[in-house]
Amino acid sequence: MGKLKSPVRDEKLFLLIRNFLLTYLPVQRGASENTVTVYRTVLNQFLRFAADRQNVSVTSVTFDFFSYELVTEYLSDLITEKGFSSATWNNRLAALKAFISYASACYPEYIALSAELSAIKAQKDDPFSKVAYMSEESVRALLAQPNAATRLGLRDRTMLIFFYDTGARIQEVLNVRTCDLKLDSTPKVILHGKGNKIRTVPLMKDTVQHLKHYIAVFHEEESAAFSQFLFYTERKGIRKPVCDDTVRLMMQKYANSARIKCPEIPERVHPHLWRHTRAMHLYQHGMDLTLVSQWLGHANLETTLIYAYADTEHKRQAIARALGDSAAPSVAPANYTVTDEELLKRLYGL
Repeated sequence: MGKLKSPVRDEKLFLLIRNFLLTYLPVQRGASENTVTVYRTVLNQFLRFAADRQNVSVTSVTFDFFSYELVTEYLSDLITEKGFSSATWNNRLAALKAFISYASACYPEYIALSAELSAIKAQKDDPFSKVAYMSEESVRALLAQPNAATRLGLRDRTMLIFFYDTGARIQEVLNVRTCDLKLDSTPKVILHGKGNKIRTVPLMKDTVQHLKHYIAVFHEEESAAFSQFLFYTERKGIRKPVCDDTVRLMMQKYANSARIKCPEIPERVHPHLWRHTRAMHLYQHGMDLTLVSQWLGHANLETTLIYAYADTEHKRQAIARALGDSAAPSVAPANYTVTDEELLKRLYGL
């Protein structure tokens, strides 16, 4: 790579980004903290991508970089190079369009740019296409990678176990505080999900033991009601939640090392893959889709049907039922209403 071009600062761009994230989204639109975090991540990723492609520093990125060509190249890179789905294309595109729409409302000279990005179309995605997930052997190989004898290894192993057992989204995991954990006779965790929704997810016995050991090391001087982030980093005595980029890099590092002994581990291991993996394993072990849907926090059962369509064995059973095989397992009903307490009782019966 050649020498970086001389910086040309577009102060208006970075001022608008600041106002968009700190004022417009949370105050004027009432967006949740999770939504703001997603938009911030998308803008950061695009700025770095654009800077690398144009061989300039990030601070030298200007509004001219938000072109049809460069945005399309960024989105295509997500699909072809990083293996993301069409849904990711659509989410990233929506975030960039929202920012440019905000910018054009503040400064009319950017209206043409907003119109240019509107020509980029969302990708159609088959909701019943094969969902990516890991085998149980892959999960075991990955969980064996962190060296729990070290402080960092203990944190990483506990976090991976927590991701798998809860099937939580990455921001849900990073938002968990110690007061959200209930490690009594019916252990569970309260997750704060998308749209400020709260749901309760049970914790398995092995997970509870790992959490208790982790808490004894990382939260040894805290009372049970102390509201501290469960997984944190500490600098100069100040604790902050672990950065999502740190989590992604950690997962990929262990995946690369585990693949030596377990070649079937996917090339790209990321937080949402653990969510898909846990849901698929529960479904394959007999949990009906109504419970899987409730457990994942899906607002619509239709979203959860990807696991049924992804599993070949369940397709075979569906054919057997259609042919009148009375011994074939029954299909979960489409309509459901399951309370947290009912969910916990039934899950503990697995």
